[in-house]
Amino acid sequence: MNKSASMELEQCREDADRYRLLAEQSTDMISRHTATPDWIYIDVSPAVERVLGYSPEEIIGTSGYEQFHPDDADNLSKRDDSVRYNEGMYTNIYRYKHKAGHYIWLETTSRIIRDNDGKPIEIICVSRDVTEKEEAQRAMRRLARVVEASSDMIMFCNHKTQKLTYLNESAYHTLDSEKDTPVIYYLDQLFAPNVLESLVSDALEHASIHGVWYGSIPMKLPQQLNRVAEVREIIAHRNRRENNSVDYYSIIGRDITLKHQAEEEAKRHQLEMAHMSRLLSVGEMATGLAHEVNQPLATILNYCHGTQRRLAEGVDNPVATVSKTMELIVQQAKRASEIIKRMRSFVRKTEYQCLEFSINDSCKEVSEFLCQEALDHNISFDFNLDDASPLLVADKVQIEQVLLNLMRNAIEAYNDCNKAYRPVIITTWTTLGYIHISVEDKAKGISSEGLTNLFEPFYTSKSTGLGMGLSISRTIIETHGGQLWAESDGETGTHFYLKLPLRDQ
Repeated sequence: MNKSASMELEQCREDADRYRLLAEQSTDMISRHTATPDWIYIDVSPAVERVLGYSPEEIIGTSGYEQFHPDDADNLSKRDDSVRYNEGMYTNIYRYKHKAGHYIWLETTSRIIRDNDGKPIEIICVSRDVTEKEEAQRAMRRLARVVEASSDMIMFCNHKTQKLTYLNESAYHTLDSEKDTPVIYYLDQLFAPNVLESLVSDALEHASIHGVWYGSIPMKLPQQLNRVAEVREIIAHRNRRENNSVDYYSIIGRDITLKHQAEEEAKRHQLEMAHMSRLLSVGEMATGLAHEVNQPLATILNYCHGTQRRLAEGVDNPVATVSKTMELIVQQAKRASEIIKRMRSFVRKTEYQCLEFSINDSCKEVSEFLCQEALDHNISFDFNLDDASPLLVADKVQIEQVLLNLMRNAIEAYNDCNKAYRPVIITTWTTLGYIHISVEDKAKGISSEGLTNLFEPFYTSKSTGLGMGLSISRTIIETHGGQLWAESDGETGTHFYLKLPLRDQ
């Protein structure tokens, strides 16, 4: 062998040693396999112990194919989505059995080595453990499927431009848009200008500082959609690589059309029940109301007969006599008109109307409405009203209906009571942002069993009652954000307490 050939041989040995050193030091597992369906291990780098748990001696000579997960064994032959081909090399991601018995995810790049005739000799593989990466990606894909299938609206919003960069299927449906032909949305298209400048702006700022915001912000949807939606949550996502600044927001909303319709239906139902209760109350008071209306009518009739008689007897100044009588008749007619007006106002069917009014005035007006019934039962109304005359923001008709129910209950409490002093005491006071009203009687009181069932529908101690008044009253008060309850010692009387939030609450 000449000197040149000897040098080339030495160079080849050095290159081989260098490549073997690189293979032995590599964290990737480098393996050689037979070009047969069994993929018998011919050689493998020491990294096999870190990747698969086997020593090289344990795995050389065994079948590589048998260690594939059954679902991934034929990825290459089927050209599965996990397989990529590039310039004679295949890259495959699959599950492979570890010595400990569990499966790990491997990413293997393989090349077939052929002889001069093109016949396969062996297969060279470079494999690495990508379990952590693959499981993270699969978790992300699962999360993406959950987000896409969510019934909530989920939207990603750019921090600076306020452009929506992603909408899930529910968001597209609520906005009446198609995912296949997406429309570019910005926040100012989804909210009224005043809502965007105040509520949305504050919510985004809160999320950027604290990471998340919860609440309720109404969205602006096209009227023809007949849908109602609101934003419930905003999450700020930060860019860990750029000063931890906010990168984008996740905006989570909900189509509340069905809930809104149900609430409207419940409100209509409550109004119907309240109206029915007022009609029943007027029916129960019919005798007293008829007597109250009959008084001015009888007085007018007396004035007319008296004037006719005096004119027939020949008075000195008939014009003055008739004029005076007409004045008295007008007064009584106005009195009758006010009684009818008050009754019609009470029984009329109204929509929910939130007004500001004096609760003290309402207590007095309701007592005037019950004046005749109180006189018939020898009842006196005693008032202990807050000097500040607090204002309440509520549905005046409904609140007065509750007061009427409570005052009538107090009047009727004396029906089987022989006490001479028969007061109904109405008290108002304010504390800690609430107005309190109490209606008290000094009758026999209510037993503990009666108190337990007092507000139950159809429960009544009266022979003619339906037992709906107090049940409806409590519903009305709770709808206004308040409370209604009763207290009694069962012997000396009953207290009904009513608590409602003041205007600033």
